[in-house]
Amino acid sequence: MSAYAGMSVYFVVPDSIDDPDRVSGGNVYDQRVREGLRGSGWDVRMVLVSEGRGSLTARTLSQLPDGALMLIDGLIAVRESEALTAHSSRLRIVVLAHMVASLPCEAIAEATQVAVSVDREREALRSAKRIIATSGWTRSEFISRDLAESHQVVVAPPGTDPAAMTVASRSGGRLLCVGVVAPHKGQDLLVRALARLTDIDDWTCTLIGSLDTAPGFVDELRETIRRTRLTTRATFTGVLAGSSMERAYSRADLVVVPSRNESFSMVVAEALARGIPVVAARVGGIPEAMSSSAAGIIVPPEDPWVLEVVLRQWWASQGRRTELKAAAVAARETLRPWAATIDVIASTLNEVALSGTAVSA
Repeated sequence: MSAYAGMSVYFVVPDSIDDPDRVSGGNVYDQRVREGLRGSGWDVRMVLVSEGRGSLTARTLSQLPDGALMLIDGLIAVRESEALTAHSSRLRIVVLAHMVASLPCEAIAEATQVAVSVDREREALRSAKRIIATSGWTRSEFISRDLAESHQVVVAPPGTDPAAMTVASRSGGRLLCVGVVAPHKGQDLLVRALARLTDIDDWTCTLIGSLDTAPGFVDELRETIRRTRLTTRATFTGVLAGSSMERAYSRADLVVVPSRNESFSMVVAEALARGIPVVAARVGGIPEAMSSSAAGIIVPPEDPWVLEVVLRQWWASQGRRTELKAAAVAARETLRPWAATIDVIASTLNEVALSGTAVSA
């Protein structure tokens, strides 16, 4: 029998968690937590919350029994900080923080259409007994920005599943970029770099991710692609999942992550799980996700010129491509499994469940 058999937790998440049209790293992480905890014996009681402030009210929380253990998605926690504070003395609250919500970043604000104050984020995080951060970088940001106390924050990075190794093409020309198409993911930087690479033959770039979050940004990208005559080489697929996503990875020679902000980057880990080399911006937790520095190339953020140079070098040297591919294949053995992630979360919840209800000082 599992050590956690009979333990229960209320898991407060966005109601889009299982929406196939709204696939995101946060939703995938929450899904894996839900299933992993259930597999460990936990009774996971889902509380689905719609978008918009006020959708998780103090009245909703008042329906939870005194002493109830609650794991809440960080963005909801920050948005509903007043409701959390009102019930923090009687509920055992653990915040699952995918990102630093108040981090100054115009790109993120535009993409999510949410303005988060530092005070509200601090209030939400300090109403919690523990905070589970998805990267060491996120934890350090919480502490350095005085949003949380160091003893409150534990780290549970995303895991990966075993995946089939891809076979590289001779030309190395199959680029893949995965993520919601929005300013904070930096697809415009990649497109600007590709626009200067039309003298090189036999490359294509597939951009996978939701096109609904920042439609104006998508329109600008499409216009740039049209104007620079890349319409047959740079293509959008929209959201892919399951076997469709696996096929896309299986056809990739190089994954490009040009993000302006990332708390971790599940895409980097997923690429390495398939033995695909990565080019990624040095932002946030991306260096953590790159489990082997030899398996990819880290570039400065906000610099399409450097992206252009790196891609030219990639295509110019078969030897370099072979080295990076071999390192990416080797990195598959060093990746963290989801079971390790769930172990951290389960033990943290168990610790809080067995503690008193008062919020840590």
